[in-house]
Amino acid sequence: MRRLAVCSAVGVLLCAGFLLAQGGAPAKAKATTPEIPFEIVANFFKTPLLGEAVGVATNSKGHVFVEVRSGETKLMEFDQNGAFVRELGVGSYGMAFGHAVRVDRYDNIWAVDEGTNVIMKFSPEGKILMVLGKRPDPLEQLALMPGGGQYSGANKPYSFHRQTDVAWDAQDNIFVSDGYGDSRVVKYDKTGRFIKSVGTRGNGPLQFSTPHAIAVDAKGLVYVADRGNSRIQVLDNDLNLKTIYDNVGAPWAVCISEGAHQYLYSSNSFPTGNNFDQAGTTGEIYKMELDGTVLGRFGKAGHGPKEFSSIHQMDCRNPNEIYVAEITEWRATKVLLRPQQRTNN
Repeated sequence: MRRLAVCSAVGVLLCAGFLLAQGGAPAKAKATTPEIPFEIVANFFKTPLLGEAVGVATNSKGHVFVEVRSGETKLMEFDQNGAFVRELGVGSYGMAFGHAVRVDRYDNIWAVDEGTNVIMKFSPEGKILMVLGKRPDPLEQLALMPGGGQYSGANKPYSFHRQTDVAWDAQDNIFVSDGYGDSRVVKYDKTGRFIKSVGTRGNGPLQFSTPHAIAVDAKGLVYVADRGNSRIQVLDNDLNLKTIYDNVGAPWAVCISEGAHQYLYSSNSFPTGNNFDQAGTTGEIYKMELDGTVLGRFGKAGHGPKEFSSIHQMDCRNPNEIYVAEITEWRATKVLLRPQQRTNN
């Protein structure tokens, strides 16, 4: 999500700190991590997106769902060849300013909308099955007028404050990263019943500064992209902190592949797509083992082929087939990784 940073003479140091947190320093792993060869599938999507691409996800059939901010948010489905299939959620209660889209193991589609503070679950046929959260009451918006702070910290069980992403474990429990106006992770059961939340704003353990994405592995561990703190916090299934990965830059997007051997991918995104002073230290995607071992990286910052501009979400259902949604380039891209050569010592 793009931010408007206004630096006054008094606030220069604060603004500088913000920019560094969003990707102003090189990732610690960049200098020692091998590059992974990759290719871009040119012109995969046959219909122009015409807006900020903020979300991308695939289902079990290989169909691709792309969420775009274009006037109002659009959630579009494409088939496995990139042909347009349909648009979902037109005129729905929870569609205004989208942030992410995910598909669960049953091929249900989940739209995360930070503008309405709502997450909507669609069946594979497009029927609304569940709504988490609610639109803000009009009086609540007074605090967001010019001069009012955006951080809430309200930590309400069934309300979000510009939530960012959603994920599930093997028991279909629901995990939400929330978000811009709150700094927490929330756990619900499969029916939407509140179980627990953790987190406050800050840079200590179990504190977050813009938890921007979330993923859950097959064992139920929860990986939170703590973007503003340039780290990934790994929690157990009860939301207790297990470890922190702080070597792959500012994680705007994270995803975990399927299969017996899962991989974690994290994007150290090019902050706004325009501040080229940071292009040399951002833009790459890291492939990692779940234990944090960095296996390789690919891509760099920019607007051209094989370059990435503010990756806002990724899908890595297939570990060698990555879809990325680039918010400042107005495009979604299909990336094919070449198998890495292993050497025997």
